[in-house]
Amino acid sequence: MKKWFVISVLSCFWYNSVYSQNCPHPIPPVLKNVSVQPETGKTDLNWTSSPSVDIAAYIVYSYTNGDGIPIDTLWNPAAIRYTISNTASRYSSVSYVVTAMRIPPCISTFSNVINTIFAKAVIDTCENKITVSWNSYTSVPSAVLNYSVLVSLNGGTYTESTILSKDVTAYTFNDFTTNANICYVVRANLEDGTYSTSNKACLSTKMQRPPVWINADFATITSDKNISLSFTVDPFSEITHFKLERKNGLPDTFRQIAQIISVNGSIVFTDNKAKVDSVYLYRLSAINNCNKPVTFSNSASNIVLSLERKDNDLNLSWNGYKDWNGIISAYHLWINTGKGFEEKMTLLPSDTTLRLGYKDLMYEVSGSDVCFYINAIEASNPHGITGQSRSSTVCTVPTEIITVPNTFTPNNDLINDYFRPVLSFTPVNYHLIISDLKGSILFETSDYQARWDGSQKGTPQPQGVCLWFLKVTTPSGKTLTKTGTVTLIKN
Repeated sequence: MKKWFVISVLSCFWYNSVYSQNCPHPIPPVLKNVSVQPETGKTDLNWTSSPSVDIAAYIVYSYTNGDGIPIDTLWNPAAIRYTISNTASRYSSVSYVVTAMRIPPCISTFSNVINTIFAKAVIDTCENKITVSWNSYTSVPSAVLNYSVLVSLNGGTYTESTILSKDVTAYTFNDFTTNANICYVVRANLEDGTYSTSNKACLSTKMQRPPVWINADFATITSDKNISLSFTVDPFSEITHFKLERKNGLPDTFRQIAQIISVNGSIVFTDNKAKVDSVYLYRLSAINNCNKPVTFSNSASNIVLSLERKDNDLNLSWNGYKDWNGIISAYHLWINTGKGFEEKMTLLPSDTTLRLGYKDLMYEVSGSDVCFYINAIEASNPHGITGQSRSSTVCTVPTEIITVPNTFTPNNDLINDYFRPVLSFTPVNYHLIISDLKGSILFETSDYQARWDGSQKGTPQPQGVCLWFLKVTTPSGKTLTKTGTVTLIKN
């Protein structure tokens, strides 16, 4: 049938040109509506019959630049609709015309031209928007009243999202559901009560899953005077790029100091350009594919410890650790008197000052200086993380004082019964010799805690003046030599 039709059409064109008087052209039909089936991509055509008599068939064409390419011939004079099974309308707008044909083969001119609506959707994840655009639908023979944009989420029912003016051919959705499949259909609403639908324009809104949370674990001072930072990232995050920012105190603004890549949810960074005597705030942000921050951590702050020495008091002060997701459970004071740091005291979370008496420490001092730091401990973190932050370290030089009494009364009354030099430190080396005025050694020791009871090898000595000689090496490395007299008094 189709081969015969091609021959007939060619014959008719030749016949019409030569014997047009014997082939009166029928009046063409009026194409009323062209509409795409969104789910199948097929196209439905609807037309009114030619008013001419003896119509034998209708021919459907695709139409481009004045030329028609036959698609099918309907050998039914009552035919007024046809569904085109090819899916070209899924990929572009296609125009169609229809002709009427009578026998002997004589074909009408083309009907009016109507095009399909071709819709496309473009997602901009950086700006969080989707733009749907389409070509205008032909307003002849029935005028377009307006356009509706229909939306289907994850294969669900299409619902009308917006109605737009007939002059509008694009619409932007400034918000959308992520990690979903979304389809759009544009519908031209016509004044005769009918409508024409477009193809369905679908896209996936799957995006990198940003972290729901980023925990700033701690900012702590290292032994080599850098600030060490630790962050833990939501393990379900799909983002691997992060930006680390720092500011110097509350009035300042955050500035980027590093870009970091991490795939295991743990980030450790050492800020070796910070001054540990200044308070900084740090935060980490997750960066999406558009180079935009999408999730921020809480802040992490280092602790700066200060020491002021006044008379025999050591006054410590520090800034409270700031912005843990949990709470500060306590501060702990660590002191190094020469044998390494030891924890000496637990302080309240609200404490930021402490006064120590040097006399309470001086007998423990065995080093060239006395050093302190504060350690803060986090509790009740919602992510099960316990942060710890060590402050900067502050030191003071030991007070190296030697006090030697000039009398004592060894009478067993428990008052001033012994002679011993009093040191404000623990000596590195110590040598004490006590002799009578003739030079006989009465007492000798290298133990700075040893006391003379006024005897010589258990024999009490008479009342009188004795000589003493003391040689001490202090924790700061000084060697001190002292001599003097002490009076032994018998009551």
